[in-house]
Amino acid sequence: MLNFVDFLTSKVTNLILQGASSRMSDKEFLEKEIARWKSSPHRIMQIKGHLYYDNEHDILTRKRTMIGEGGKLQVVDNLPNNRLIDNQYAKMVNQKANYLLGQPFVIEGENAGYVELLKEVFNKRFMKTLKNGGKAALNGGLAWLYPYYTDAGELAFRLFPSYEILPFWKDSEHTILDFAVRLYLVMGYEGTIPKVIEKVEVYDLTGIHKFILDGEVLIPDVSTENENFESPYVTAIDSEGEVTGLNWEKIPLIPLKYNEREIPLIKKVKTLQDGINVMLSDFENNMQEDSRNTILVLKNYDGQDLGEFRRNLATFGAVKIRCSGDTNGGVETLEITVNAENYKVIVEIFKKALIENAMGYDAKDDRLSGNPNQMNIQSMYSDIDLDANDMETEFQAAFEEILWFVNVHLANTGKGDFDGEKVDVIFNRDILINETEAIENCSKSVGILSDETVIGQHPWIDDPKKEMERLKKQKEEEQAEFERQQGYNPFQQAGKAGNQPGKSPPKKEGDPGEGEKV
Repeated sequence: MLNFVDFLTSKVTNLILQGASSRMSDKEFLEKEIARWKSSPHRIMQIKGHLYYDNEHDILTRKRTMIGEGGKLQVVDNLPNNRLIDNQYAKMVNQKANYLLGQPFVIEGENAGYVELLKEVFNKRFMKTLKNGGKAALNGGLAWLYPYYTDAGELAFRLFPSYEILPFWKDSEHTILDFAVRLYLVMGYEGTIPKVIEKVEVYDLTGIHKFILDGEVLIPDVSTENENFESPYVTAIDSEGEVTGLNWEKIPLIPLKYNEREIPLIKKVKTLQDGINVMLSDFENNMQEDSRNTILVLKNYDGQDLGEFRRNLATFGAVKIRCSGDTNGGVETLEITVNAENYKVIVEIFKKALIENAMGYDAKDDRLSGNPNQMNIQSMYSDIDLDANDMETEFQAAFEEILWFVNVHLANTGKGDFDGEKVDVIFNRDILINETEAIENCSKSVGILSDETVIGQHPWIDDPKKEMERLKKQKEEEQAEFERQQGYNPFQQAGKAGNQPGKSPPKKEGDPGEGEKV
């Protein structure tokens, strides 16, 4: 009998032999991988994250049902079917992205010239892209930055959402990218009929390979505007007009991960968000089921057609009944009393659970009532701070890849070779603080700590170095203004009195002589 190791070795050998006999081509491999990935649960959850952020929730497709024949549910169209959305998920995404990336990050390094060049690349446009990348990473587990050159020859970065990129990693930790596939939709025409076209781009070290996905078959994209379905990443034009294609030495796709497992935030809170939507919708449904659309019990009704009864009730708001002998006519309703407090409690429980599972914070927390101290504020921020630590670690790793492309760009454009230069990227977290308490602590630290350290901890200061320069300039201006107002020059004063330096002033009549007391 074969042991487990021998059995596993035999199984792997058979798989290798079967693969060698079939000889799947690279194109066939990509077609099968794309078909499997398109409908995979992981990609569907990534798409759900972006849809939920855009207020496209599952509640919008909900239908009212009733128990029909055989105990099966049947769709009912004549009952209120409200579809309310209280998008707490989008609130959490904005909160977490702004907490870590809402404030401009700071670049520090020993080479001041290099730091200034980096600031030119990492401008406000890049900071906006990075912040949007943080939201996309929360929605999809990760997002992708693509470095490219604009028509003006400037290095810029484009953002790709997670559901567009199928990565192929060299390692199980997902740190080294082997190649990647991008699937995206464009609107085209088949003759004169509009048609959605699925386009595929394969990114590897040799450039970009462009295809059109027809069903599950990849067809090279050789349209009139793209005669060659293979193109380089960068096109350079020299002074003589000669065009040269260039490729990066790395795959130009940089992952911005929300966490190391690449799990979207929606996966943690989707059921809670759906619960909030259902409770609010059911509450409004129950409130709208009044006498014109609730269940009615008829007694001795003057008519037989129930449809006519409903129509008359909806039109006139009245019911015609009759009495025959001892039998009195009338209308009664079957209704369930709606207790608003029950819905309120359940919705509050769901919201609190969603905030805790999303690792956010409640801006209306009871700990902020009155005059909260810094310990209460830090306690409220503890969850989002822990989650931001993980996200910052992933973004710091992404900046190492970003800086590699920036350094290559600076070297190619003749601005200097900065390979090996060390810089620190510092994220300024947007945290609520007790300013009064912080300012008092800064005042008490004067004389114990350096002025730069104290200024750096002041809640109103974003850049301590600039504030130090402002203080120095302010003191110089105040000193100059003081001297101007005083107008004091001892030599000029002596000259006015007829004196010269080193000589005693002449005696005036009535002045005390030597040895006399004044």
